[in-house]
Amino acid sequence: MPNRTPRREFLKQTGLLGGAMLTGGYFSSLPAAESKSPNEKLNIGCIGTANQARFSIENVRGENIVALCDIDDHYLGKAAAEFPKAARFRDFRELLELPNLDAVTVCTPDHVHAPATVMALRLGKHVYCEKPLTHDVYEARLVARTAAESKTATQMGTQIHASDNYRRVVEIIQSGAIGPVREVHTWAGRQWGGGDRPKETPPVPSHLHWQLWLGPAPERPYHPTYLPANWRKWWDFGGGNLADMACHHMDLPFWALKLRAPTTIAAEGPPVHPETCPLGLIVRYEFAAGGELPPLKLTWYDGDKIPPTIHDISTGGGGNLFVGERGMLRADYGSWKLHPAADFAGYEPPKPTIERSIGHHAEWIRACKTGAPTTCNFDYSGALTETVLLGDVAYRLGERIEWDAEQLKAKNCPAADELLHRPYRKGWELA
Repeated sequence: MPNRTPRREFLKQTGLLGGAMLTGGYFSSLPAAESKSPNEKLNIGCIGTANQARFSIENVRGENIVALCDIDDHYLGKAAAEFPKAARFRDFRELLELPNLDAVTVCTPDHVHAPATVMALRLGKHVYCEKPLTHDVYEARLVARTAAESKTATQMGTQIHASDNYRRVVEIIQSGAIGPVREVHTWAGRQWGGGDRPKETPPVPSHLHWQLWLGPAPERPYHPTYLPANWRKWWDFGGGNLADMACHHMDLPFWALKLRAPTTIAAEGPPVHPETCPLGLIVRYEFAAGGELPPLKLTWYDGDKIPPTIHDISTGGGGNLFVGERGMLRADYGSWKLHPAADFAGYEPPKPTIERSIGHHAEWIRACKTGAPTTCNFDYSGALTETVLLGDVAYRLGERIEWDAEQLKAKNCPAADELLHRPYRKGWELA
């Protein structure tokens, strides 16, 4: 399928249109008639209460936080002290059954994102879920479809999407300042990977509910190496540097160049380890032409695979380099610069056309109440997540994937199926 199919046509092809509405260029499936008054507070449940989850709690605390869930009693106790009227749970499935719940934030390790999100959507709850939207490719498609069917307000936690800087870069690229773009380079320097499964089997701390933390993942003994953050390096729970950071950085070319699904994906890195992710990875995505936009090659670099320069431009920090016919643009979270500098002396960006964000969480809260669109809804972020996670699939297969996005299949590699859709432990299955 072309990588930049018009959005309405894509939704028809994938069965996602189903009564949804397209507003202002962003997908929204929430009819305003079913929404709350903008002055009425939402009843929100928070799945995850510490670390990154604290960021979401701080951004939704102006609403009614009526339920808290965490598998760590210490974390849960601290959050409950702040919100003493909130019901407390260790199992998100019990939280989601509350009859007075309007919406949830899902801020858990990646492997629990889809089970919690899909259950919430099927129960008609609005969902804010951290990135990446899911742990595997099949889940991303299922979440997007379920969100469309549920007619709920959704947002993935790529908070940098709400920044003025990202909006300016999108406007500059789409204005044609550097000409047609056929090449993008994207990088992030974190290193989640390496090592072997620990052999020690210490007892599970009394405050930690290990089986609930494992959720849908395969059974394994507890070890403190996994928590609170190191789970990202293990295939059973995360996807390494790529899954951790690419939804933030690849979001910018996805938005600016109206990307949807790649046609081919190839990856290179160290020998594949059955348990842990690589310390460095290069992924090469190809996207077909779409409308007036030419074919595109997007290359991702992370960890120890980031070159010091690309086209003689420094790669310090995470960022993107857009290569156009008339110049280049390098952007990171907070800045952008055109190259060669001499060619763009005196350059004035186009007049802003993208409305300033009221805040990433605030967008979602407004959508829950009014039906207004969000910019990282699960239609957009589902496609972005699929693309990101396909890089890990190609790496683990050791083959260049020819991708059929409509069928969610690697046309040339049936072996990919087992990596696209993982098995779940009994009791945690997704239909």
